[in-house]
Amino acid sequence: MSKGRLEAFSDGVIAVIITIMVLDLKMPTGTDWSALAPVWPQFTCYLMSFFFVGIYWNNHHHTLQAVQKVNGLILWANLHLLFWLSLIPWATRWMAANDRAAIPIAVYGVVMLGTGVAYSLLVRALIAHHGKDSLLAQALGSNHKGIRSLTLYALSIPMAFVHPIVSYVCFAVVAINWIIPDSRIEKRLES
Repeated sequence: MSKGRLEAFSDGVIAVIITIMVLDLKMPTGTDWSALAPVWPQFTCYLMSFFFVGIYWNNHHHTLQAVQKVNGLILWANLHLLFWLSLIPWATRWMAANDRAAIPIAVYGVVMLGTGVAYSLLVRALIAHHGKDSLLAQALGSNHKGIRSLTLYALSIPMAFVHPIVSYVCFAVVAINWIIPDSRIEKRLES
């Protein structure tokens, strides 16, 4: 199967996810700068989640540029990724409404870990379908960046119960790690 429908569907779902997140932002109740203080925690959670969704969209786009076709397993792996991505607005809303509360932060960590694992499974399915010598397999090589991210997501979950701020730091480090698009695929496509 060609990859066009998978890309179009994924782009549409991700656009809806981002739209849902922004609709959850509460309007400040006043017109001066102090009116922003009560909504600041919600906005920072939104900003973090927006970056995560954007990072996954960007990497999803680059990954699919390195492949030619998809199969049923890849379609299900992609749907699995979209499932976890679709939970981000819900987890973001809960975490933002309960500033530094352990369980919402831990649940956000679980959602991010699930998203990271789902993305890894999608990449593995793509490589299995295209072969270990494929452009994608060669471009990604060892996935130290992905393993480091999954480790930080996993660490954020228990840390939510010990030092919630450490969970936020884990999330921020993962985002910083991925904010610059992964150039490995672009470099392979150019050569």
